[in-house]
Amino acid sequence: MATNPHPIPQFPAGFQWGVSTSAHQIEGAAGEREPSVWDAFTDTPGRVKDGSTAAVACDHYHRYAEDVALLRELGVGAYRFSVSWPRVRSRGGLDFYDRLVDELCAAGVRPVPTLFHWDLPLSLEEAGGWLNRDTAERFAEYVAAVVERLGDRVHQWITLNEPAEHTLLGHALGTHAPGEQLMFDALPAAHHQLLAHGLAVRALRAAGVTDIGIANSHGPTWPASDEPADLEAAGFYDLLLNQLFADPLLFGRYPEGIDALMPGEPGDIEADLKVISEPVDWYGINYYAPTRVGAPQGSEIEFGGVTMPAELPFSVREIEGRPVTDFGWPVVPEGLTELLTGFAERYGDRLPPVVITENGCSYEGIDDQERIAYLDGHIRALHRAMEAGVDVRGYFVWSLLDNFEWAEGYARRFGLVHVDFETLERTPKASYGWLRDVLRAQG
Repeated sequence: MATNPHPIPQFPAGFQWGVSTSAHQIEGAAGEREPSVWDAFTDTPGRVKDGSTAAVACDHYHRYAEDVALLRELGVGAYRFSVSWPRVRSRGGLDFYDRLVDELCAAGVRPVPTLFHWDLPLSLEEAGGWLNRDTAERFAEYVAAVVERLGDRVHQWITLNEPAEHTLLGHALGTHAPGEQLMFDALPAAHHQLLAHGLAVRALRAAGVTDIGIANSHGPTWPASDEPADLEAAGFYDLLLNQLFADPLLFGRYPEGIDALMPGEPGDIEADLKVISEPVDWYGINYYAPTRVGAPQGSEIEFGGVTMPAELPFSVREIEGRPVTDFGWPVVPEGLTELLTGFAERYGDRLPPVVITENGCSYEGIDDQERIAYLDGHIRALHRAMEAGVDVRGYFVWSLLDNFEWAEGYARRFGLVHVDFETLERTPKASYGWLRDVLRAQG
């Protein structure tokens, strides 16, 4: 996979360059916080492919100063991390984020916290979790407490990370925590996460915050063929993974037919949608690859580490003729251009400025030339979308560090920095040096 010999195009002044992580994947120090749904999930044999847990992970909780020094040397302007709700519920839990934010500010790196990145407190899960409407109310209370403590230094906030994946993998298919296999009965979890987002926006606004977004995962859906059955299946997949989580925020309504599947009476749903569609200042998109979708094939298939049951009304197919990452995900940079221009066309003036809140890839090795080529291609694809008129304000690489990759354990490495999970030694990879040089050239 060759890198383009031409320099990366210049982005506008003020464009936000950053890297992303999440609390459960890097912090460790599990004994110094309340348990989360992921602690219970990983404690169950067979749930995580290598049998590992995130009890120590990268030990960022104790080594955050070393990691902030890596951010400073890299030259990024912003760091997207997540706040652990279970840690905040523990005595002195916010003290860690106080220290982290102070360290970031001293290094000249803008803190950009995500308030929920899948690690629901176990006690809330036992009370019904995201299937329980009350969880959205509890989330708003937690958000208010965090912004009260950190809001004097933190000005840019993200409410939720990838409610689509948390619904599909955690509640419908059971391959992520909390491990529920509810299929379409998981839709209330989607609604309550979106409601939590809207309530969080209101709590942040009440605290005077004027820079709020969400990190939703999206990608183009490519029909397997022009046959009607494939087109219908692809349309339904796109509705579930893209429109279901964007339409309520940007249009103030669910896609046709989905509203009838949501919990509560129609009047209640309508009232909730007014909360869900509270205006955000920018819309975050996590992009990895398109998905090729066709009609059901009558048998379960393995795709991207996830078993897709036969009873789904669609099947995910391989995108042929493309290089793949070590995770088996296709590398399709132009899919990012397609996604962004398609979003701008679909949502028009309802779409606020966009920030790419995650984009990255899993490759082994410290001399990771494949990652350099991947990032090079995607940054250029992003620039092409901006040339086509899409208002994009920032780009965050996933991830700063190799980390605990959920149900894959430590088998997948997304980091710009290699982590030895026995010694916890950090070693910047070739991609780290490449990105540092790109950012210096941006000025």
